[in-house]
Amino acid sequence: MDEHGAWRSPLTAAAVASTGLRLSGVALDAAGRAWWSEGRPAEGGRVAVLRREPDGRVVEAAPGLDARTRVHEYGGGAWGLVRDARGETGAVLASASDQRWFHAAAGRPPRPLTPADGVRYADPDQAGDGIVLVAEDVREGVPRRSLVHVPLDGSGPRELFEGPRFLAAPRVSPDGSRLVWTSWEHPDMPWQSTLLWEARLDVAAGELHDVRVLAGRDRRESLVHPGFAPDGTVLVVSDRSGWWNLHEVGPDGGLRPLLAEAADQGFPPWVFATTSWAALDADRVALVHAADVGYRLDVVHRAGGRVEALDLPFTAYAPVLAGGGGRVVAVAASPTAPAAVVVVDPADPTAPAVDVVRVSAAAPDPAHLPVPQPLSLPSAGGRTVHAHRYPPTHPDHPDAGAAPHVLFVHGGPTAQSQAAYSPEVAFFTSRGIGVVDVQYGGSTGYGRAYREALDGNWGVVDVEDCTAVARWLVEEGLAPPGRVGIRGGSAGGFTVLAALTGTDAFSAGTSYYGVADLRALAAETHDFESRYLDSLVGPLPAAEDVYVERAPLSHVDGLSCPVLLLQGADDPVVPRSQAEAFAAALHRKGLPHALVVFPGEQHGFRRAENVAAALEAELSFYGQVWGFDPPGVPRLHLDG
Repeated sequence: MDEHGAWRSPLTAAAVASTGLRLSGVALDAAGRAWWSEGRPAEGGRVAVLRREPDGRVVEAAPGLDARTRVHEYGGGAWGLVRDARGETGAVLASASDQRWFHAAAGRPPRPLTPADGVRYADPDQAGDGIVLVAEDVREGVPRRSLVHVPLDGSGPRELFEGPRFLAAPRVSPDGSRLVWTSWEHPDMPWQSTLLWEARLDVAAGELHDVRVLAGRDRRESLVHPGFAPDGTVLVVSDRSGWWNLHEVGPDGGLRPLLAEAADQGFPPWVFATTSWAALDADRVALVHAADVGYRLDVVHRAGGRVEALDLPFTAYAPVLAGGGGRVVAVAASPTAPAAVVVVDPADPTAPAVDVVRVSAAAPDPAHLPVPQPLSLPSAGGRTVHAHRYPPTHPDHPDAGAAPHVLFVHGGPTAQSQAAYSPEVAFFTSRGIGVVDVQYGGSTGYGRAYREALDGNWGVVDVEDCTAVARWLVEEGLAPPGRVGIRGGSAGGFTVLAALTGTDAFSAGTSYYGVADLRALAAETHDFESRYLDSLVGPLPAAEDVYVERAPLSHVDGLSCPVLLLQGADDPVVPRSQAEAFAAALHRKGLPHALVVFPGEQHGFRRAENVAAALEAELSFYGQVWGFDPPGVPRLHLDG
């Protein structure tokens, strides 16, 4: 029998990297056409904006343009739909190369709407003869953000509002007369405390009137995903109950939940243009919300809060949704179905029509795909940690027995990994290595109290939760002693390094652009997250000693297992100096390790060749640590 890790798999690293499109924003236009954006690893990660015509043809809105914005560095909200004076629907979109915005209409080359002056924009919504955007000016060092109106005639942006440190989600009422948006200040993040604003919008004059805070002034709550129902009622997701639930906002700012439940109906807005709901008509709202296993897309009636449960085959949804003509378009997936752009007609809830518009990848034989097993395990301090286990799965190996496992640690750390098909997970499980996606304390999807479990305890609670899962795998006989590894990216990379330096629960670890030095991160990272550590660790300078104590770089002497470091050369969020400092410490200690730096990559790898190289390096690394030889994979050179 082949050794675990050396099973022959149909999923090559190159196939995982190059065939998976990164589906993101979606829209439905007045003609019923579905629009979406997709990142293409085979084109260096270029993001294309596309639509499907009634005859089935897929047309790119601006061929060759890379639709990405760098507002808040993470971007998002890099395109939207507009109707011009002739009533034709086109797209407005940002160009990654110079951050200018363009108007792309059928039959005409894209026309620039903003100057090439270094100002960045995101999150469009149509207002009259133009669009409202969030503007971010970083030319003077300290970012300045504002709301602007940009006419489609190319006459340039006009400022509407400025003042708060951060602005997001400007949404225009159906009649064009009102605008809502959210804001927050340092040291808060938008999933901690935000304000919901409202104003009268005078497009002709380029002005806002009667600007006021509509909600959030008198309490700390996270108000996300604002927008309007067709009758002009403001809807917003608030966590004032302890759970993100969708609410109607009254004229006096009072909030009424549409569906009050102990389940999250929202997502943390790490990027622009996130939402969990879309109005279908005057009464019905399509809503993504957490369920017992994964997420559901259902219909909620505003009148009475009645829920129509839709019989859909999906268990995971991206935080993007759009409605039109009684239908809803989403990006959805299941454990055996890759993410896809789907249009759902919920007219018959027991048999809703599902139109699959675009599939992100061709899935392998389901016999090679693991079925996630939800776990809820006891952790330190009486806490419960949630996770999904993906067992080794291969038709030639029906009885896998005890197998090496790798814990996947998501980033954020306020993020989550939904139970859905993942080519990266299947890359390992189809070779005989089990995977556990750990939703450690601090993760989204389990209410505000679970998110706040990490406050002041980053590097403690997440490590304890991962350690609890690792020890449970061995105790249950699912993993042999000494064959549990851990991998994660960004904030997940920090948890990896903290777990390796602070516990003996793992025999190998892989950090993708992870944080090694908290004090350096606070000094060097971008503005959006520059004060996030105030809540995760403590405010500086008072908590200086805690930053030093929690930093994995301070505890390399306690490390006794090999480490793989994978890093983008041009990462503005976690600079490469972090990985280089940790590698230097490993070298001094004489531990087996490797540092692989990918030129041209930033925070997250976009280029197919680099994604493939990173996966192969990781598999070779585990093979050398755990004593198997993965077939067809180049051998990674380890120092030390």
